[in-house]
Amino acid sequence: MKRAIPVLVLSVAGLIPVWRYDVSTGTSSTEVAAPASTPSTSSSGTGVVVKGTTVGTEKGDVQVEVTFEGDAISAVRMLKQPNHPQTTAAVPTLISETLQAQSADIDTVSGATLTSEGYKESLQAAIDARAAAAEAAPSPAASAASRVVAGTTVGTEKGDVQVEVTFEGDAISAVRMLKQPNHPQTTAAVPTLISETLQAQSADIDTVSGATLTSEGYKESLQAAIDAKGA
Repeated sequence: MKRAIPVLVLSVAGLIPVWRYDVSTGTSSTEVAAPASTPSTSSSGTGVVVKGTTVGTEKGDVQVEVTFEGDAISAVRMLKQPNHPQTTAAVPTLISETLQAQSADIDTVSGATLTSEGYKESLQAAIDARAAAAEAAPSPAASAASRVVAGTTVGTEKGDVQVEVTFEGDAISAVRMLKQPNHPQTTAAVPTLISETLQAQSADIDTVSGATLTSEGYKESLQAAIDAKGA
């Protein structure tokens, strides 16, 4: 009976690896990250990271993760892709073309059509999500140190004129045209008017020759914005 005990212990120990072994089943895709049905955005020390949608194809799921530095695409990583040699060979080309094109407007890789189409769809979803997040984020003009004021709309014989002024504290840091006559002389005059405004820090600027009506409307709208800022 004493001899039987070690044998029993060894038999039980021999079963432990069997109990802990996870059986692997064949799948058509390699999943590297948790599933995501919609794009998601997060920030990292190197930029904004956005996951595109998971796109199902006949070969398997495709999902990309895009890193943006400002508005530029700085990196693309595959989160899901079909477990297939042609896909593996195609991915570096797809990523390289994306970095060059800075968009999802890239060519389909021959021999990996389904993966290419899924890649582009997931990539475009990430780009769209990044654009939506950027629009929703507070702009510098909305910060405590900045204020954006729209001047009144001034009607002229050439068309309406309206300016939008950004103030940093009491200083005019930017002027943008909201409305202006659709006329070549106006188009040519606007940069001069804005430049003079930034230098003078007031509406006390010269009228641009050949664009008198626009200049007068500009100064009136500008002064209204300055007055509104001080109110």
